Amino acid sequence: MSRACWRPVAAGPWVGGLLIALIAACGGPERPSAAAAYVVRAGDTLYSISTRHGLDYHDVARWNGLDADYRISPGQVLRLSPAGAVTAAARPAPAAVVPALPVAAPPHWLWPADRAVGGSVPRPGGGVGIEINGVAGADVRAAAGGRVVYTGAGLRAYGQLVIIKHGEVWLTAYGYNERLLVTQGESVIAGQRIATMGLGPGNRPLLYFEIRENGRPVDPLEQLPPRN
Repeated sequence: MSRACWRPVAAGPWVGGLLIALIAACGGPERPSAAAAYVVRAGDTLYSISTRHGLDYHDVARWNGLDADYRISPGQVLRLSPAGAVTAAARPAPAAVVPALPVAAPPHWLWPADRAVGGSVPRPGGGVGIEINGVAGADVRAAAGGRVVYTGAGLRAYGQLVIIKHGEVWLTAYGYNERLLVTQGESVIAGQRIATMGLGPGNRPLLYFEIRENGRPVDPLEQLPPRN
């Protein structure tokens, strides 16, 4: 598990991207980098590049002399190993093969919270999850069995956050909680109470919910069972 997974991060204008990076770091399996350098593309962040190559973003920042804001630009070439290191790509031996991502059928998902009467399930601007409008203090439940890999408020814009890993492929995240009922490292079963619903943007009671496959977001509304 990457050190970046557990390092508290202050909220800022890129907090949504940091949540994605945090989930990716806690999510899919780390793969060793077979490249000595990487050309930044539009939409990349230092966090996403580092976790994609199984690296700690603090190391990549140090190797490239980046400032504390970790700002990068499309077209910029980033070193993915310390100066003088011999990478798999640089060795004369056959090129290293990056293992394929594991494949697993999704769990039998449960809705993580009850929706308030007449409540909608919108996607927040720029987000990859959904917001479930509910009642403050209502139960937040594990959408499937798994292991809690993160609890805390390191990303203040999402309140108290819980991340659960379901095997090696699937992961769920639960934000805007009022009170956490589980701890990091704890095993949970599907439907178990893991938190109580808190207040999100506009002081509205709601739950922010994400599902990820190998660290990549999938549409929760296509995964969760239909609701009337």
